Amino acid sequence: GSPPSTVVVLENVQKTVKDCMLIMLVENISGLSEDDGDFSVEMIPEISAAVVTFTGDIDAGEFAEKLNRNHRAKQQNITARCLELTRSVRAENIPPNTASDYITVYFENKKNGGAQVVDVQQLPDEDAAIITFSDHKGKA
Repeated sequence: GSPPSTVVVLENVQKTVKDCMLIMLVENISGLSEDDGDFSVEMIPEISAAVVTFTGDIDAGEFAEKLNRNHRAKQQNITARCLELTRSVRAENIPPNTASDYITVYFENKKNGGAQVVDVQQLPDEDAAIITFSDHKGKA
């Protein structure tokens, strides 16, 4: 089995919401401390979301349920869900006419994650590619 996810996605995070407010909300619900390095928050305003990465021992599913029941989160229309482990990543800003073999070798290089690539689906109209690894441990 896979290890339990320690990454939770907060959705419907409006651009007006400050990261310090989200940090306090996570601290209030989890009982953990960002200052102590128990978790970090990364804002992703382009998709009205934030990612909470827990470093300590926490049941991410239970945290997500608590946040979804929290009256402050409901006031802000913020919802939480555990981030699924994935074997694929989207790489962007790939120069036109880049060979898929080059993309494969790039991601299999230890400096760039060193995971075995099983498929590269190029999206030339978007200067992007979807890279699929043999397992979810591939890093990009």
